[in-house]
Amino acid sequence: MTGPVPELADRAAACADRLLEADRVLLASHIDADGLTSAAIAAQALERAAIPFETVFEKQLDEAAIASIAATDYDTVLFTDFGSGQLDIIGEHEDADDFTPVIADHHQPADRDTEFHLNPLLFGIDGASELSGAGASYVLARALADASDSDPAVDADGGEANRSTSEPRSDGGEASEARRASSAHRRCSDGGIVTASGATDVRADNRDLAALAVVGAVGDMQASSGELHGANEAIVEEGVEAGVLETGKDLALYGKQTRPLPKLLEYATDVHIPGISNDENGALRFLDGLDLELKRDGEWRRWSGLTNDEKQTVASALVKRAVSTGVPASKIDQLVSTAYVLPEEPVGTELRDASEFSTLLNATARYERADVGLGVCLGDRTGALERARKLLRNHRRNLSEGIDLVTREGVTHEEHLQWFHAGDEIRETIVGIVAGMAMGNEGISRSKPILAFAEKSAEGDAAEDAAEVKVSSRGTHNLVRQGLDLSVVMGEASRAVGGDGGGHDVAAGATVPEGKEDAFIERADEIVGEQLS
Repeated sequence: MTGPVPELADRAAACADRLLEADRVLLASHIDADGLTSAAIAAQALERAAIPFETVFEKQLDEAAIASIAATDYDTVLFTDFGSGQLDIIGEHEDADDFTPVIADHHQPADRDTEFHLNPLLFGIDGASELSGAGASYVLARALADASDSDPAVDADGGEANRSTSEPRSDGGEASEARRASSAHRRCSDGGIVTASGATDVRADNRDLAALAVVGAVGDMQASSGELHGANEAIVEEGVEAGVLETGKDLALYGKQTRPLPKLLEYATDVHIPGISNDENGALRFLDGLDLELKRDGEWRRWSGLTNDEKQTVASALVKRAVSTGVPASKIDQLVSTAYVLPEEPVGTELRDASEFSTLLNATARYERADVGLGVCLGDRTGALERARKLLRNHRRNLSEGIDLVTREGVTHEEHLQWFHAGDEIRETIVGIVAGMAMGNEGISRSKPILAFAEKSAEGDAAEDAAEVKVSSRGTHNLVRQGLDLSVVMGEASRAVGGDGGGHDVAAGATVPEGKEDAFIERADEIVGEQLS
């Protein structure tokens, strides 16, 4: 099997073989949507391959976190959605025989490598726009299924050892159900399993995990141009073939599954339509002017509940309004994008739309409940999902308050960038999201990258934590096309003042010593100026 991304096939196979040699594995992952889906993909792949494992999450994979991992008695550690940028530190522990690292990541690697390192950047594939951490985990999962000698159709889950300790499932979950689904099978030429009914068992070759990989990519902003590109496209194709994904052109608005129509239009600000965007009464007047049944039983309908003809009516009216109010043609084109739908999830829920699913996951991770997000990814549609929805409501409220704060207080403009310091008024885990969402508001430019500082939350050694400040940065894809690379900006500027950082070209983060913010901004402004000159 060459897998969905042929360039990565050999390295993925080597990583899979190494995992199969392990008696057990410690799975360590990041906490955002991409990290959670990466962990869920890896967890299900390990379970199906009958490899015992335990899962841990880290908000930041720094020296202390890696030392904590090294202090466990695991000889093999699988890092997903981070690890590449920390290879210098991980390598020291590898040299000391603390553990053997296997890495499935897409971030910029440190100046060192290791044998079992699966990263698209090593093979000429852009990790910021063509393959996410979840995508790298999916490539590994496909290779692991192909390399595994275990029988995925036999009900032998191995007990608790074969399940992540942070999994909230008590019933064995979807993976166990898949193993019980068929006892009569034979191998296909493509590596899948044909059941007694003749249908290919997409769980046996892990193609059903493509849906989570797409959720991770969308959550990592890799579909910001309207659709997924590069290696991500191959994963989408496998998901469609497996029946776990559907794609099609649709309005490029967030909340098509869950938001009432007036709120869907009012909050649609990526393409600003005068008289509708950020205008509650204007959105209501617009809808009232359409000859459609837009309410049922006294409740506004949602986009997901409209017929195709009704959707066309609303979309056409939106375009006409945009044209009549002078919205540029290039912006109007952005009203339509590719939708990624999970057809096995109920219509009208956050889980049916990849974008809303990823936002739900981010809401769990940003509030130190990665276990809840993982549970949702692994199929818990009761307790974990309800807890996630509660966290999402809180997340939205905090984002709204944060955006209001930044817009009210304003930002400081340097020659090439803009910035604000939130102190303890915005959580460090969401300050970057707030910064990105605030761009374009009054006084906050979209033609400059934005940097956001926040106090680090107290954990571990409080004195040590108090001595550092978190900084997040956001740009636009238009700025990236002009040469902006915030990964370089964050990395070089933070190290110049005794901190550390990295990430992607359009979004990156760092920690810097408290009191060094001004020096950091000065160096960051210089680097951005050099990149955009």
